[in-house]
Amino acid sequence: MGAIALVVPTGYSLGPALLLLASPVLLALRPGFDLNRQDKAIIAILLAYFVVAASRALVDGQGSSGLDKSSRFLLAVPVLFWLVAYPPRLSVMWSGIAIGAIASGSWAVWQKLIEGVARAGGYTHVIQYGDLNMLFGVLCLAGLGWAFSQRNAKYWVPLLALGALMGVMGSLMSGSRGGWIGFPFVLWVLYRGYARYFARRWLVGLSVLVVAIGVTVYAVPQLGVQSRVNAAFSNVQQYLEEGNTRTSLGARFAMWHAAVELIPEKPIFGWGDQGYEQARDRLIAEGRAAPIIKNWGHVHNEYLDAWLKRGVFGLLALLALYLVPMRLFGKRLSSDDLALKSIAIAGILLPVTYMDFGLSQVFLAHNSGVMVYPFWLVLLWGLLRHREAHLASGMQPRER
Repeated sequence: MGAIALVVPTGYSLGPALLLLASPVLLALRPGFDLNRQDKAIIAILLAYFVVAASRALVDGQGSSGLDKSSRFLLAVPVLFWLVAYPPRLSVMWSGIAIGAIASGSWAVWQKLIEGVARAGGYTHVIQYGDLNMLFGVLCLAGLGWAFSQRNAKYWVPLLALGALMGVMGSLMSGSRGGWIGFPFVLWVLYRGYARYFARRWLVGLSVLVVAIGVTVYAVPQLGVQSRVNAAFSNVQQYLEEGNTRTSLGARFAMWHAAVELIPEKPIFGWGDQGYEQARDRLIAEGRAAPIIKNWGHVHNEYLDAWLKRGVFGLLALLALYLVPMRLFGKRLSSDDLALKSIAIAGILLPVTYMDFGLSQVFLAHNSGVMVYPFWLVLLWGLLRHREAHLASGMQPRER
C-alpha cells in the first residue's frame, strides 16, 4: 500500500488489489465481527459516492466505462470488512508509508536535480505525483506519535521524520503548488493532536524551523519552488489586468468561470460529463467562455466539477466523503494512547489533504486519486477499530 505506491507503474493499485482479492476469504472464514454505527457511516459514504457518480454516468449514456472511477469506492467496502477482521500490524503500515515516501522523494530529487526535468512526475501526472508525495509525507508526520511510544523509538522516529522530509521534498520537486496551499492546515491538525506533548519552547522552536526551511527552499532557485511561486503571482496579475487565460492559473480561472455560468442552469442533477462538454462548447461559441477550456474535460476544481456534472447530490456526496471521516477520526483526537492518536491524526489528514488538492485539480477524476483515498480510508479505519478493541479489552498490542 505504501512502499511501492509511487515508485512502480500503477503501484498505488497493487496493494488495494491484493486486499480486494483477499476479502472473499471472509465468506469461508466467517470471523463473526459486528459492525457498529460508525463502521456503517463509513460504508454509507462510500456507497453514496458510488451511487451518485454511477447513476449520473449511466444517465449520461457513458455505459460501463462511466463506472470505472466510481467503482473503486464500492470495491473498498469488502476491503473494509477484511481489514476490520484482520488488520495489519501498525509497524507494517508506518514503515510502508515511510519507505514509500523516502523512495519516491529521492526519485523526485534525482529527476529534478540530476536528470534535469522541469517537474518531477514519476509514473503519473506531475500534479498527482506531487500531491501524493505530500500526502505520504504528512502521514509520516502523523505517525511520529506512534514512533515515540515504541521501544525502538530511536529507529522509528528518524525513519518517519526522514519519510516526512522526503515526501514534502517530492512535492516540491514536482512543482505542484496545490499541495502546498493546505500545509498550514496540516500543521494545525498536528498541533491539535500533539501540542500537549511538547513544551512551549519546543513549539516555538519547531515553528521557527518550519519557517526557516520554507524560506531556504524558496531562496534556492535550483529547487524550482521560487519560479513556481512567482509564476502563480504573475498568472493572477495577467488574468486580472489583461484577461490572459493562456497560463496555468488563467486557464483555471476561465474554467471556474464557465462552471459558475453553467451550474445555475442545472443545479439539482447536473450536466453529466457529455452534457458539460456540449454546454461548454456552446459557451465558447457564444463568446462567454475562453476557447482554451476546451482542452480539458473537467474544471480543475473538485467541488465545482462535482456540482457541475452530478448536481447538488454530487456535491453533497463529495463533502460527506471528506467531512464524515474527519468527524469520526476527530473523536479520537483527545485519546491518551499515542498509537490510537496517530491513526486518528492520519485519518483526519487524509481528507484534509484531498480537500486541499481538490481546490485546483479534480483529483478523483484520476486513477491514482480514486485508488488512494477510499482504500487508505478503510485501512486507517480498520486499524483504528482494532486498536480501540485492544484498549477496551485491557490488552496492549506488541509492536517492534
